[in-house]
Amino acid sequence: MSASTLSDVIQVAEQLWPAGTAEPWDRVGLVTGDPSARVRKVLLAVDAVRATVDDALGWGADLLMTHHPLLLRGVHSVAENTGKGAMIADLIRGNCALFTAHTNADQPDGGVSAVIAEQLGLQQCEPIIPAEGPGEHFGLGRTGRLEPAVTLREFAERVARVLPATVSGVRVAGNPERMVTNIAVLGGAGDSVLDHPAVRASDVYVTSDLRHHPAQDSLELSLVAPGPALIDVAHWASESLWLDGAAKRLGEELPNVEFRVSQVRTDPWDFAVGCDA
Repeated sequence: MSASTLSDVIQVAEQLWPAGTAEPWDRVGLVTGDPSARVRKVLLAVDAVRATVDDALGWGADLLMTHHPLLLRGVHSVAENTGKGAMIADLIRGNCALFTAHTNADQPDGGVSAVIAEQLGLQQCEPIIPAEGPGEHFGLGRTGRLEPAVTLREFAERVARVLPATVSGVRVAGNPERMVTNIAVLGGAGDSVLDHPAVRASDVYVTSDLRHHPAQDSLELSLVAPGPALIDVAHWASESLWLDGAAKRLGEELPNVEFRVSQVRTDPWDFAVGCDA
């Protein structure tokens, strides 16, 4: 079996998560690395941060593949006295490339939101916002049905079991005894679609990074019109579920490359005090 190159990995990633389906503002694809370089080990992670870079280099990875882009916003220096510059320098010195699949990995079957919906046991899933792309069910987020219906508290406990534990845990707004069956999920930050009809028609909306005013406005609207209870989970936790399936699919196409998911938790919070549950 011939050795695989970084170009081979990129080609498979492009088939699974076409760069052309990423949002216009996104920055996906190869960040550093020689496409002709041999690849034997690939580490997958949600974030390119010091801990995952060290994890990749310590394992001897030839490629660190992350969900979140390292250079999403304008960077005018990669000097080694900057956080991003120091990581890029270490990756280059360690012959470890960096590649990103972000919003192009959010939308397809097997993508971030689809995996959350599957893990939660949702049926008859459809995108919240359908879009043009590969596969039958392509688009942002997922809606689906839970059978049989359960209480909001029971469903929130299911969410907590499915996701890796974080300091912020699973935050819930709504009557804990409310029965829920129509579920909307969106991995990552999701208050931009709080007003979408598919979300408003759901019994509960599961997402991350819900800001105070959009969440409050949604709940106030639900006092006078049908609307969902809200479940807010850690951003990293919601997107981490995608990694195992991504590694498996890549490994099926490139059996001579070892794909591993980093076990480093990159949720930024370390502890909480004064919580009132």
